[in-house]
Amino acid sequence: MQSIILASQSPRRKQLLEWAEIPFEVMVPSSDEQFPFHLKPAEVAMHIAKNKAMLVKNSLAENKIILAADTIVVLNEKIIGKPANRNEAIEILCSLSGKKHEVITGVVLIKEEIEIAFADSTIVEFHPLTLAEIEFYVDKYKPYDKAGAYAIQEWIGVVGIKSITGDFYNVMGLPVSRVLKALVKLV
Repeated sequence: MQSIILASQSPRRKQLLEWAEIPFEVMVPSSDEQFPFHLKPAEVAMHIAKNKAMLVKNSLAENKIILAADTIVVLNEKIIGKPANRNEAIEILCSLSGKKHEVITGVVLIKEEIEIAFADSTIVEFHPLTLAEIEFYVDKYKPYDKAGAYAIQEWIGVVGIKSITGDFYNVMGLPVSRVLKALVKLV
């Protein structure tokens, strides 16, 4: 497979592409994560991903496949972003404790004038977590760059997740098997 451009600085997305043995280089677009408020959550994730992909496309002289993604967490139809600080991370995790929430990753692949866009959804349920467990996780792992204030592959995922319905890797930030199927259409 030819090398693609990953329009992301996420170490988790890099790791997932490496595991899938997809050759890639990274170009990090400086995009904000603003979106029109009328969009549904899946549309929000795809909108942000498309903005990232277009910023990279517009800066390239050559035609390569560009992969961009954005992951959001949704609880009770409300999008939960990345925490700004310790208190916000604790507050977010307290709100997720003992409940189901949805993790949606919007993916956009662009090659020349062809665009493939989709959103993948996974339902995650946490066991009830104590405040001490939440504080331990936040203080040790500092999940400030993560939607929903957690990474499923870290301690909190190992001890705190009761169930997952859908793609585990989607929760990490990229539904890799679905991305591979889309890439095949572009090569």
